[in-house]
Amino acid sequence: MSKIPAMRSLLIVVVTSLALASSAVAEVKVDRVPCPGDGQCVRLTNGTVEVLVATAIGPRIVRYGFPGGDNLLGWVPETSVKTDLGVWRPWGGHRLWIAPEHMPRSYSPDNDPVDVQVNGRTVTLTQTVEPRTGIQKILTVTLADTGTGVTVGHRLVNRSLWDVQVSPWGLTIMNTGGTIILPQEPYASHDDALLPVRAMTMWAYTDLSDPRWQIGPKFLRLRTDAARAGSQKVGIANRQGWAAYHRNGQLFVKRYDWQDTATYPDFGVNTEAYTAGAFVELETLGALVLLAPGAAATHEERWYLFKDVQQPPTDDALHATLAPHLSQTR
Repeated sequence: MSKIPAMRSLLIVVVTSLALASSAVAEVKVDRVPCPGDGQCVRLTNGTVEVLVATAIGPRIVRYGFPGGDNLLGWVPETSVKTDLGVWRPWGGHRLWIAPEHMPRSYSPDNDPVDVQVNGRTVTLTQTVEPRTGIQKILTVTLADTGTGVTVGHRLVNRSLWDVQVSPWGLTIMNTGGTIILPQEPYASHDDALLPVRAMTMWAYTDLSDPRWQIGPKFLRLRTDAARAGSQKVGIANRQGWAAYHRNGQLFVKRYDWQDTATYPDFGVNTEAYTAGAFVELETLGALVLLAPGAAATHEERWYLFKDVQQPPTDDALHATLAPHLSQTR
């Protein structure tokens, strides 16, 4: 019996497998498109979602959404803060900052172009070293081959000549009109749980009687209200590893890790929620570390997006709604 037909069949299988593998990777398309405002953005899309990262400012992620659909990220170019280091602008979208928050250290302007490197479905944005802080910020954005998953890597590098204590801080300005959803720790009765299960941090302006808050046994919610200009903020030690934002039937989920042995900023929290008027921000923090010259601190978020998701008023109903979506983000 000739071995040639068998070898041809094997070759066809190998070639077909390689073609399928190649097409899976090729599903992520990377190109350049206009940014909100001015300049060019690098766009990554796999046909299900698209991500835009700015090149003229930042590092910034300025869009995350379904093609042709709403942008879940907010854009606030008119906002600015005057500091001893210059005029800082939040611009919008997702940024990398230095925690604990300090004026002016955290507000070093990032209004100049960034170095952009594209490697397959990963874009790396590298800022020049901040002249006064000695910190260099690097943001990596990787889009999954399929689905809505995006991995966002945050990296702070100490380029100064002395040790600095920092925490990588990922802040996402969300598109207004929605609600931040934070998980409570699982319920246990007083008979079974005598010790506290997490820290909760409040600021001098935090008012939990404000109607923008909804506090339940399973979730802590903070909604935007353009008519209420006063600031509201809270931080939690979030061991559940997720936080979400719901707006117009779309659910944005961040996943990130909690380290039991780590020290976190702001009295030990790794998740913060903030709003003032129409402005709203969902924030996560990495471990607080002492960086030697040349060393780096890192923090990772993993993003997911779902459509046609309702937000029931009761905690039990919301839990039932979120559970199948959260199970897809692990």
